Amino acid sequence: MFVLGIDPGVSRCGYGCVRRTGSKLTAVAGGVLTTSPAEPLPERLATLAEDLEVLIDELRPDVVVVERVFFQTNARTAMSVGQASGLALAAAARAGCQVAEYTSNEVKQSVAGYGSAEKYQVQNMVQILLDLAAPPEPPDAADALALALCHLRVAPMLAKAAEAERVLSARRTRSVASSPAERSLRLHPSRGRP
Repeated sequence: MFVLGIDPGVSRCGYGCVRRTGSKLTAVAGGVLTTSPAEPLPERLATLAEDLEVLIDELRPDVVVVERVFFQTNARTAMSVGQASGLALAAAARAGCQVAEYTSNEVKQSVAGYGSAEKYQVQNMVQILLDLAAPPEPPDAADALALALCHLRVAPMLAKAAEAERVLSARRTRSVASSPAERSLRLHPSRGRP
């Protein structure tokens, strides 16, 4: 599986791509897309949208994972992150990629084992998990790599949960499809006995 993580932001949008082959995890790409704060917002958004589309087209990931804004004390920052997040989600959808979203705490829990881990702890775990010579820099790229790692760890569990739900749903459908008399006998087995 080939996963592209996106740490959204209009000024600095981190990206990190991780490939899993068997049990081996490999960092394929990582960096930051930037826009100039001196430019008008519509132009910055257009630039970021184009850069994201080019990145996804060049890397061709199976899945694009975007950090979901869960809570933000600064409304202006939340708005900016939301705008960048929307661009990333739309670019991934247009490219036909699967899309997943995780909160910062979910990523920290998955990668560092603690949902309130500090940035340096996440960077160190990304270094260890991807067998890198040093912690990834800048932090935006490290966060994006952590998003990709989170999905690679969580996706198999989500797939198993979805399969279990499909099996349970099929069983419920079969039990509902039986006749009222059959359902009554299943609910009250003593009624069918002489």
